[in-house]
Amino acid sequence: MANFGGHAIPGSFFLFYGFCLTVKYVLFHNWRKSQPKARQILPPLFKRINYFEGGLQVFASFVGIMVEQFVVDGPHAHLYDKENKSWVKLMNWQHSSMYLFFGISGIAMLLSTSSKLVPARIDRVALSLALFVEGFLFYFHVHARPPLDAHIHSLLLFPVFAGSASIMLELFIKDNILLELFGACFFILQGSWFYQIGFVLYPLSGPDWDLNEHGNIMFVTMCFCWHLAMALLLVASTSFLVWFTLTRFSDRRGDIEIGMRNTFSKTNSEKALLEESEEE
Repeated sequence: MANFGGHAIPGSFFLFYGFCLTVKYVLFHNWRKSQPKARQILPPLFKRINYFEGGLQVFASFVGIMVEQFVVDGPHAHLYDKENKSWVKLMNWQHSSMYLFFGISGIAMLLSTSSKLVPARIDRVALSLALFVEGFLFYFHVHARPPLDAHIHSLLLFPVFAGSASIMLELFIKDNILLELFGACFFILQGSWFYQIGFVLYPLSGPDWDLNEHGNIMFVTMCFCWHLAMALLLVASTSFLVWFTLTRFSDRRGDIEIGMRNTFSKTNSEKALLEESEEE
């Protein structure tokens, strides 16, 4: 991650994942409202969505681990150098460990969707644990760094731990759309903040940031609040668009069904009149 691209790649994943979760949760909520309160069995479409989510996590985690390990200056699966008696690229190993737990979360999602033998909502536990491990690693990731570098990374802990707690609460408060959307919002916030870290520490143009300037720390803290507001706005906008699309589709389908009924009734009436005329 010691470059802009290294922050943009996980940032893009978290942004995309957050948007996918937003769409998924709104679809699930709309379906739950239309079902009776008895036991609900997910239709095939929603199972495919869960398979896609789990597969996305596994694929992205595998790619992340491979890149961290086998990039040109990576550790290439070597943890300790016996000749120099030193650890090899521990930062890359930390990132690989973070990706590993998201891969485990994806496997849990696939298993919970495909088998009834797996405990219910084990995927929520695994995803919450993956976020906790990410935050735990980042907490000890900024030791002996310049003040701005350490501060901008420490701000990432807020959406990570908040997302972990929010997803863990889903074990006890089931099918709560607000809680689910908050979890998606924290993923979007985390993704956008990865981009912000990349722009600050590895600017693509313009002068470098003074990593010891207190004013820069104050600005970055304020900027984090703007990212939070934007994440909330994006989740709300996406939710409204999905809901609006579903509503229009349902109305149109209802109009088609009413039109088919009217046509069918009209046809039957014409047949009845024709039969009466023939009898006369």
